[in-house]
Amino acid sequence: MVVMAQNCPNIKVIVADINPKQIQRWNSKELPVYEPGLDDIVVKVRGRNLFFTTDVDAAIKEADIIFVSVNTPTKKFGIGAGRAANLKNWELAARHIAKVATSDKIVIEKSTLPVRTAAAMKKVLHASQSGVKFEILSNPEFLAEGTAISDLQNPDRVLIGGETTPAGDAAVAKVVSIYSKWITNDRILTTNLWSSELSKLTANAFLAQRISSINSISALCETTGADVQEVAKAMGMDRRIGKYFLNASVGFGGSCFQKDILNLVYLCETFGLKEVAAYWDQVVIMNNWQKKRFSMKIISSMFNTIAGKKITLFGFAFKKNTGDTRETPAIDVSKYLLAERASLTITDPKVKSDQIRKDFDEYDVLPEGVKFEELVSVESDPVVASCGAHAICVMTEWDCYKTLDYKAIYDSMAKPAFIFDGRNILPHKELMEIGFKVFAIGKPYGAEHIMNE
Repeated sequence: MVVMAQNCPNIKVIVADINPKQIQRWNSKELPVYEPGLDDIVVKVRGRNLFFTTDVDAAIKEADIIFVSVNTPTKKFGIGAGRAANLKNWELAARHIAKVATSDKIVIEKSTLPVRTAAAMKKVLHASQSGVKFEILSNPEFLAEGTAISDLQNPDRVLIGGETTPAGDAAVAKVVSIYSKWITNDRILTTNLWSSELSKLTANAFLAQRISSINSISALCETTGADVQEVAKAMGMDRRIGKYFLNASVGFGGSCFQKDILNLVYLCETFGLKEVAAYWDQVVIMNNWQKKRFSMKIISSMFNTIAGKKITLFGFAFKKNTGDTRETPAIDVSKYLLAERASLTITDPKVKSDQIRKDFDEYDVLPEGVKFEELVSVESDPVVASCGAHAICVMTEWDCYKTLDYKAIYDSMAKPAFIFDGRNILPHKELMEIGFKVFAIGKPYGAEHIMNE
């Protein structure tokens, strides 16, 4: 919506939310999310044609087009728990729109939703029998955190799905006319509703599948002495495969991939496609296995005992250029290390201590009976965080970690000093020359014995 306001100065964009703290921060100098380039755009258009408000009813009444962007997390209870999407928020939003609206609206799904959710939304919206007409469209976002602004300004495609009726076609055309203000028509794709809903879900599934695929190969590389980055480069030069999403790592995280794959698995199970469900479920299994494998490598490399040892995590966000910690691999790795009673120090340039504490509570990271302060500390300076540590674990690929004075860091650490690079961003050869014991995802370090057999 922010990018739309910037590119369409004649359109009034209202962002409404029931959370007053969120709206207060959107109207302040410190926005509730970190995204490169976002602050600059908000400052330019806020108060001009972009407004943030808690008056949801007024916003609904005034709007011609309503974008429903609500959280759809994985269900934690009931039918489909652990796999299906929790659609409570979108249904509440639809019911609120139906209750308040006094004129015809185009209602657009922005959240990632199970295929055919629009049919249920249509039933909810028309249940009020108020005489108001609603056209339901699907317009999912294909953006990545950290590059969201550029992804929105210059997208690979914009997908708009609607009902194949005269009214549906007219609604789609109206939304197309908005996007065409800054996006060429050859990149605006129109489909039916169900294709649009399913395209978003499967796009995330395919991207996550590539990550789990290369991560499975990273384990084989470590065992055989191959280098996963060399293997990925060789594969990626094949135009049929391509180079993107072939970076081996400790695992994928974020709000979309795991949630959407589990949702896809549940849909397949619901429709009796057990083999298809098992296939996609394996992507999540591989991702969880990679996080566990990385954690077990830390423990085994440090003589199978890390109790009382200080281990510093470089990064807590699930990827660089965002403060988002949802499903971050750092949570799972922390859980494994704390189960062995390691002492963790966590540093991240964009994730604050309060968020880390919240995540530890939400994901039950701490061992039973152990308080946060007993085993965990948070330090903003990575150099200070490393002082006295037995090991450093790179969990997020922040650029700032590439240029630290690792000789000074090594001198301040307990010996032997270990570095476990879960993102393959550090100069491993230089670190080994300094004296570090280095482990990196998919690298042949430690497999030298194979050459001598």
